[in-house]
Amino acid sequence: MSHSDHTQQQSLEEQRQAQERSLRRSRPPVEVPGYALDEFLGAGAFGEVWIGIDRNTGRRVAIKFYLHRGGVDWSLLAREVKHLVSLSADRYIVQVLAVGWDADPPYYVMEYVENGSLEDLLQQQAALPPARAEQLFHEIAIGLLHSHGKGVLHCDLKPANILLDQDHRPRLADFGQSRLSSEQKPALGTLFYMAPEQADLEAVPDARWDVYALGAIYYRMVTGHPPHRDNTTTRDIESATSLPQRLERYRRLIRQSKPPTRHAHVRGVDRALAAIIDRCLAADPNNRFANVQEVLDALRRRAEARTRRPLMLLGVLGPLLLLMVMAVFGWRGYLEAKRQSTDAIRQRAYESNAFAAKFVASALEAEIERYFDVAERESRLPDLQARLNELRSYPLVDRLHAADNDPARREPLREQFVADPERDALTAHLRSRLDSYLDLLDDDPNAAKFASIFITDERGMIVAAVYDDEQVSTKSVGGNYAWRTYFHGGPVELPRDMRTPAIRPLLASHLSAVFQSTTTNLWKVAISTPVIDNETRRTIGVLVMTVNMGDFAVLRNDNVQSDRFAVLVDGREGTSHGTILQHPLFAREGDTSARYEYSKPEYRVTNEQLDQVASNWRYQYVDPLSTAPKGVAYKGTWIAALEPVQLPERNEANASPRDSELMVLVQESEQEATRPVRSLGSRLVREGILALFVVLCGVLALWYFVVHVMSSPTPWEPHRPLPTTTSTPVHDVTTFAVRDKS
Repeated sequence: MSHSDHTQQQSLEEQRQAQERSLRRSRPPVEVPGYALDEFLGAGAFGEVWIGIDRNTGRRVAIKFYLHRGGVDWSLLAREVKHLVSLSADRYIVQVLAVGWDADPPYYVMEYVENGSLEDLLQQQAALPPARAEQLFHEIAIGLLHSHGKGVLHCDLKPANILLDQDHRPRLADFGQSRLSSEQKPALGTLFYMAPEQADLEAVPDARWDVYALGAIYYRMVTGHPPHRDNTTTRDIESATSLPQRLERYRRLIRQSKPPTRHAHVRGVDRALAAIIDRCLAADPNNRFANVQEVLDALRRRAEARTRRPLMLLGVLGPLLLLMVMAVFGWRGYLEAKRQSTDAIRQRAYESNAFAAKFVASALEAEIERYFDVAERESRLPDLQARLNELRSYPLVDRLHAADNDPARREPLREQFVADPERDALTAHLRSRLDSYLDLLDDDPNAAKFASIFITDERGMIVAAVYDDEQVSTKSVGGNYAWRTYFHGGPVELPRDMRTPAIRPLLASHLSAVFQSTTTNLWKVAISTPVIDNETRRTIGVLVMTVNMGDFAVLRNDNVQSDRFAVLVDGREGTSHGTILQHPLFAREGDTSARYEYSKPEYRVTNEQLDQVASNWRYQYVDPLSTAPKGVAYKGTWIAALEPVQLPERNEANASPRDSELMVLVQESEQEATRPVRSLGSRLVREGILALFVVLCGVLALWYFVVHVMSSPTPWEPHRPLPTTTSTPVHDVTTFAVRDKS
């Protein structure tokens, strides 16, 4: 390659002479028509540059004089300048305003760019903000596109050849190494801005050279250094002894080094932009953008993607947010509907249980009334009265009463009385009557079921007693029980040492307070009625018929539901208040001692519970027996209603009902009562989750399709180098930036 094939270099002597001329130059080489030369700007390999003023417009211009004609083909240079004149009409390229090739020396006039070069700016700031760098990168690419569109490849693009106008927008300048796209002549650029394949004295100009330089300029703008440049690589290249060796080392450096990545780590450089720069800087030209148009297309797609990103994000998050809002309000609505439905069911269940409690209480009241009738009928039997009168006149009975306050003397007499055959006739009568009632149960399960029948004399001593279980040995015959409510008819039991005449026998049929049998440990209630002699109309004793609390017909059911049942509660004021007298758990307990355990305070219904279940349908009742060893089936919360058992006074006409001190509590498992609501709620939740999942999948599928379509790359047009047989030699058309006047 000849000396004219690359940029003209000055010798040391020529440089010295140019410096001397620069120092002493005060007059321009020649007057330029229409322009007043104002200031000497500088000198280059082929001449000088002056600042002038257009006499017509006052516009400042830069005028370059070609003082050294050696080595320049003026005809080819004139043709190239014509290309630049047509190209300079573009705002992204420094404009050529006039050409004086016929003058001596020749010159051309170009616009004066006031803000210096991009290199000057980078010398001051080192690195630019990514947004500013991106703006410059985009506008430089547009300028290159326009240049390539006119068939001119710059081939020496670098920050020093990019000038900044008054708006700080870039202008391409210094096309000294430029080539027409149809040329085959090589052109050398600047190290670290030059594509590796360009660093070859036999290389054919290619638009991808400018693409590489474009990426290198952006890399320099955001990192402060050109790609691959450091002290080591610079020393290695500069140590070469010849131009071909320097070029070979440069090519090897670029191709063997890892792709530069510092730009990708700069804050503000997104992945898409970093990928564009990576492709611009690809060492293999086949992996590089084929032309500047592809770079701009990639920037456009990135800008469109960034513009669409908020909308796409909104399009993704919007439905998700809508689904979330729908889910939140749907869940709140579901919870509220579930609460209202549960409350409605609880209220209806409470009302149903209250009605059931009233029904059970009424049935129990009627049953007790029937027991009263039976007791009164039995007390009037002549055989009973005759046997009782015989026993009352027996001397041993008087002796027992006389020893009431002397237990040591009384116990032997009681044992003698129990074994005395004088009692047999009365005992046999009571046995026959009890057996007759027990026999009725075989035909009528709802018939009266008595646990025992006993009779006292008019002073409270039990003179005869029989039990439904004949194996039970009596412990009460011969004992004085005048203090019991079934004898005196009062509301509470009296002190045990009280005797007649302080205690008088009752005057009418009576339902006793609940008591626990000393013989069986079972909770009982006694239906007692005075035995009035049919002839004398005097009270000769008290007939007592006891019923176990679980043996009332209304409560006597072997198939009690485990989730809804009635229990009897002791309503007497005092230590036994709240004691559970009848419960399905008792039927499971064969051991009477276990039933005695259930009378302890920890298994009683508290006053607070009784108050709540009496009126509050929202109250969640907890069964006290759920804590018993065998009470697991009764754990959980219950919907309970309470109703007292009332009885009329038997000895008064039109008497108002009075409390019997028994309370019926009907309880229903809340879990079972609300099971339909919970089942429906669970189904609705499953359906809601399924619906949300289907909608979410639909939204994701639609957006996957949209994103896939919008992100599909446009097929690249294959790059085809344009063959040509003409060539243009390298020329030196240097555009000078404004020098620093400070």
